[in-house]
Amino acid sequence: MENNFTYATGRRKTSTARVYLTKGKGNILVNDLPLEEYFGREVAKILVKQPLVLLDMLEKFDIKVKVSGGGSFGQAGAIRHGIARALEKYDVDNRPSLKSAGYLTRDSRKSERKKIGLVKARKSKQFSKR
Repeated sequence: MENNFTYATGRRKTSTARVYLTKGKGNILVNDLPLEEYFGREVAKILVKQPLVLLDMLEKFDIKVKVSGGGSFGQAGAIRHGIARALEKYDVDNRPSLKSAGYLTRDSRKSERKKIGLVKARKSKQFSKR
């Protein structure tokens, strides 16, 4: 059996996206829903399409994504990362433009853990000497 898809994983914060790229007409399915239905805000939709718009391949591929964890913008960032990695795997010539745009770099920022004795990660109760 021949593989007719390209697979890549994208991550952002606590979200993980598994991206499957196949030749097609530009349909993007996220967790079996169209992109427009899955993300309510327009900014998240634009974020997901950025690597495809950069390479002018918006109408070339059908993309199927399984994403889990995190919030909507973390998931959108994870999908963008996964699509960029899949496009790089599909054709190595795409790498320089994706790399210079910063889409291949994993954004490693995560929320800091809460510490004992504090209200949040850094917020503490107001100090009073008396």
